[in-house]
Amino acid sequence: MYFNTSKMHHALRIFLTEGHCWDDVSRKTYAELFERLDTNKDGKVDVAELRAGLILMGVTFRKGAAQKIVESGDKNKDGGLDFNEFSRYLKEHEKKLCLTFKSLDKNNDGRLDASEIQQSLGELGTDISKEEAQKILKSIDIDGTMTVDWNEWREHFLFNPATNLEDIIRYWKHSFVLDIGDSLAIPDEFTEEEKTTGIWWKQLVAGAMAGAVSRTGTAPLDRMKVFMQVHSSRSNKISLVGGFKQMIKEGGVKSLWRGNGVNVLKIAPETAIKFTAYEQYKKLLSSDSGKVQTSQRFMAGSLAGATAQTAIYPMELMKTRLTLRKTGQYSGAFDCAKKILQKEGIKAFYKGYIPNILGIIPYAGIDLAVYESLKNAWLSRYAKDTANPGILVLLGCGTISSTCGQLSSYPLALVRTRMQAQASLEGGEQTSMRMLVKNTLAKEGFFGLYRGILPNFMKVIPAVSISYVVYEYTKTGLGISK
Repeated sequence: MYFNTSKMHHALRIFLTEGHCWDDVSRKTYAELFERLDTNKDGKVDVAELRAGLILMGVTFRKGAAQKIVESGDKNKDGGLDFNEFSRYLKEHEKKLCLTFKSLDKNNDGRLDASEIQQSLGELGTDISKEEAQKILKSIDIDGTMTVDWNEWREHFLFNPATNLEDIIRYWKHSFVLDIGDSLAIPDEFTEEEKTTGIWWKQLVAGAMAGAVSRTGTAPLDRMKVFMQVHSSRSNKISLVGGFKQMIKEGGVKSLWRGNGVNVLKIAPETAIKFTAYEQYKKLLSSDSGKVQTSQRFMAGSLAGATAQTAIYPMELMKTRLTLRKTGQYSGAFDCAKKILQKEGIKAFYKGYIPNILGIIPYAGIDLAVYESLKNAWLSRYAKDTANPGILVLLGCGTISSTCGQLSSYPLALVRTRMQAQASLEGGEQTSMRMLVKNTLAKEGFFGLYRGILPNFMKVIPAVSISYVVYEYTKTGLGISK
């Protein structure tokens, strides 16, 4: 089949620069473009024809873009776009592009510069340098002026289903995907499109489902961590194998999942409270109509985490007590709560609360700082045609940042767990946080504050892997395209 490349490219140029409204001229331009793309003349443009035509026209598009265009525009699901579907897609997509362009054009001069791109990304929770903003701008700029007008913007993105700015936010989200058992990370940002279309709550549901399955899958390692935090010492060394044998001997294989029910149940209220609080704290801390700096995002995230932890902390304490319980000690979560209330009073439900709240700051701060550093390093070095880092890079960055956050806050987590467990241990001494840290350092040394760190690290990779797979499958089931 013979293609007249120059004519096809000329038709596209006419459409991009002159087709401002849907009139007879625009319809003719759409028709000419459609006719040239429909190489087999069957009245439809399929994925192969669209991909081949765009390549011949010299249009830059991401991998999978042609497939996505056809899927989103193919209303009758016959595997191709007829003329009406083709023109409808272009009109609707152009409207979205226009809205995005106007929202980025802060000074309303009809052109985008590097500072406007930098500011817009900052408002979405992603801080980049001026050089990185210029790099994004350069990939769109056609005439070399280092600014982008509407025609350049439209030509670059017309046959790409999303914009680079949206990609950076979407691809680099990690808190919903990665659940390693702790809930202290800063919540992710939602774009305005996600908020208005309702995708945000589906992502929250997918994240909660991923966390539930991930925590259940790694519950034996989590119980071993708590068991070693409370019972292991220099005089009572507990190995990984020995600990599992001891737990199975006492309560059977099922006992390895003690405390998991409450651990899973607290995901939903904690996620809902944290997300709601985070949005409110951002509004309170931001003075510039929603623009949120990284420092403000950290502060809002830490306060949201503290608010959520305060609300669900009784469940945290019950999880520890149920995890450490002996066979027959409690019949279930309700019985556990009833006995704690009767024997220790209402204040017992907040034992260990102070070290738990203090642990939010180092965990959230280091997790955010490491993740942002790794993300920006990748974007500045490798982001050429796409902001998509690939799943291995994404999971690697999330795992490293979360592990660093855990390392920094682990001593406080150990102190919290021991304070939660004190009253349930036979002959257990009731001590303050300060005395508990002092005694641990005196009897076990600095590394005594890291008892149980091995099973904690062992569960990171399986937890990340399980939560990612479940998150993607749940997203698909809820109708969120990848």
